Amino acid sequence: MWDFLKELTDPESIIKYGGMALLLFVIFAETGLFVGFFLPGDSLVFISGFIAATKPHLLHCSIQRLVISMSVAAILGNVVGYWFGRSVGQALFSREDGLIFKKRYVTVTRDFYARHGGKTLVLGRFLPIIRTFAPILAGVIQIGFRRFMLYNLLGAILWIAALTLSGYYLGQTFPGMGAYIGYIVIGLIIVTAIPVVRTRMKERNVNEPPES
Repeated sequence: MWDFLKELTDPESIIKYGGMALLLFVIFAETGLFVGFFLPGDSLVFISGFIAATKPHLLHCSIQRLVISMSVAAILGNVVGYWFGRSVGQALFSREDGLIFKKRYVTVTRDFYARHGGKTLVLGRFLPIIRTFAPILAGVIQIGFRRFMLYNLLGAILWIAALTLSGYYLGQTFPGMGAYIGYIVIGLIIVTAIPVVRTRMKERNVNEPPES
C-alpha cells in the first residue's frame, strides 16, 4: 500500500506503471475528490505531454487524444467536487483538522474566491490545493450550475492544453531533457505553490490581532 501511494505522487511512475487509465484517474481525483489535493496534478499533466513526445509507447495515443481525454477527466472531477460541496454544505467549514484534511485548505480557497469570484475555477486550475477545493467551495456557496460549468470547461481546457502541449513541445524540441525532468517537476511545484503561500500569508496577517 505504501509503495502504491508513493507511485501515486510520482508522475513518471503513474504513467510508467498505470498507463492511460491511472493517468486519467489521478487527474479526475486531484481535480474534485476531497482527498485528491496531494496528487501531482501540474507535474503529471506536463510530464504526460513530454512522454507523449519522447516515449509514445507508454501511453499509446496521439497528443490530440491525450489532451481531450485528460480534459474530460478534469471536467468530470470538478463536477463531482461541485455536487459534493452542495451535499456537504457549511459542514465543511466546521470540520476539524485530521490526518489529511486541514481547515486552512478551505480558508485559502475561500479567500481566493473572495478576490476572484467565479474566475477561481479557471485560475485555480493552475494552483495546487485550490484546484481541488475550488469546485467543492463552488458547490458550498451554490454557484449556479450553468455558470459553474462554463468556468469548469474553460479552466479544464486551458490547464490541460497549456501544460500538456508545453511538455510535448519541450519533448520534441529537446528530447534529451528527459534526464533533467525531475528538476523541471521541482520547478513547477515551486512556481505553482508561490501564489498559494502568498494567499495563506495574507490571510494570516489579516486574522492576526493588532499589537497593543
